[in-house]
Amino acid sequence: MDIRRSGSVPSQRPPSQYFTGSVWQDPVFEAQAPARVWSVIVRFDPGARTNWHTHPLGQTLHILAGCGLIQKDGEPIQPLHAGDSIWIAPGEKHWHGAAPNTGMTHIAIHEALDGSSANWLEPVSDEQYAALTPQGAP
Repeated sequence: MDIRRSGSVPSQRPPSQYFTGSVWQDPVFEAQAPARVWSVIVRFDPGARTNWHTHPLGQTLHILAGCGLIQKDGEPIQPLHAGDSIWIAPGEKHWHGAAPNTGMTHIAIHEALDGSSANWLEPVSDEQYAALTPQGAP
């Protein structure tokens, strides 16, 4: 058993090459082998977002606060709101982040395959993000 007390693990900035804008992460848990699940709370400032990426074993997101956006490659962008839960299938190319004028916080749950839980791809440019943002987004 491993109990991590609140505040015992500092917030951290994720690697900037995988994100656009201001993003913070708070680790929730990382199971020890042979388990391979881990979770992190991610806070996106308005306009902040991930690069395009995939997950070898999928990803679950649960929106805790604010409003965000998510897009699967080749499909329309979708708005996200506090209380929404999203399942992203293994290998599905996607990105997610905050709405242009509203921050968003989500909990992400992943499993690692051979030590990797994500395959990071190209950034979503400011032009793509602006063009993809649906009408009426927060």
